[in-house]
Order: sequence, then structure tokens, then C-alpha cells
Amino acid sequence: MTVTSPFSSSTRQQQGLPRMPTPPSGWPIGSYATYAEAQRAVEHLADSDFAVEDVTIVGVDLMLVERVIGRLSWGKVLGTGAVSGAWFGLFVGILLGLFSGGGPGIHYEPILVGLVSGMFFGLVFAAISYASTRGRRDFSSASQLVAGRYDVLCQPRNAEQGRNLLAKLAMRPSGSTS
Repeated sequence: MTVTSPFSSSTRQQQGLPRMPTPPSGWPIGSYATYAEAQRAVEHLADSDFAVEDVTIVGVDLMLVERVIGRLSWGKVLGTGAVSGAWFGLFVGILLGLFSGGGPGIHYEPILVGLVSGMFFGLVFAAISYASTRGRRDFSSASQLVAGRYDVLCQPRNAEQGRNLLAKLAMRPSGSTS
């Protein structure tokens, strides 16, 4: 499966995709609770030599879901800042060590200076950032855009055939692959 960006213009005209964001068109031929189920349905259509160019998966009832990962504390914030800064400092130090003058080989002094400087600045920036929230956001989280259901739409010229193929898929046991 190839995923394309709505902002990539080179493949857009080749695939007949609109230049501007537009609502999807077509007739519903299937509705699924998860994206994986909708993707499985389109895979089934593709495996059945169906014209999948006419198919669109549409997420309906979109929600932004923020899952709380854990509580933030000064120790976690400073530790994360130090580690993040150390990685960046190590990268800069290695580059400086490789390309600094003074003969062939790697020079370890720039690597050590980069590592220590990166840790220091990572600590400082993390502390400033966390202090600026004044305790209003003492947790870390990850956000996802999810849908309440996923509809598979098809252009009218092939909708009936698509609906019939998906009905056959629905009658198969869920673990079956053929």
C-alpha cells in the first residue's frame, strides 16, 4: 500500500486526485469499526482484481485522542533534557572531531566538549520550558487522530461489484486469508 501526502503534486494529477481538499464521493460499500478492518477490506478488493482506484476509505466522527503516558516531575524533565542534549552534543562533537585539524583520526576532546555542552544546554532549556508551564501541565501524553468508524466508498460504476466482494469477505472466518 502506498500512502501519499495531500501536498505532493507530482503524483496527484497522475492519480486523478483533486488539487484542493474536497469531500469524498462515492457510494458506501462497507463500514468498519477499525482502520485495520477497512484496510483488510480494500486488500480483499485488490486481491480480487477490483478497480481499487475507485475506492476511498473515509474516517467518520473524527476525534483527537490524547493518551496520558505519565506524570512529569523535575527529575524526569531534567533527565530527559540532559539525555536529549547529550545526543545532540555528541553528534556535534563527533562532527567537530572528524573534521578538526591536527592530523588524521578522531579527536576526542571536541566529542567530550560537545557531549558536556549538549547536556548542559539540554538541562537549561528543559528547565526553562517546564518552569514556564507553572504546574499547569504536569503530565506527558501522546495524541492521535482517530475515527469512530471507517467507511469504504466506491464510485457508482463499480459499487455493486465491490459490495458483493465485501459481502463474501464478511462471510469468511476472520482468520482466513484466502
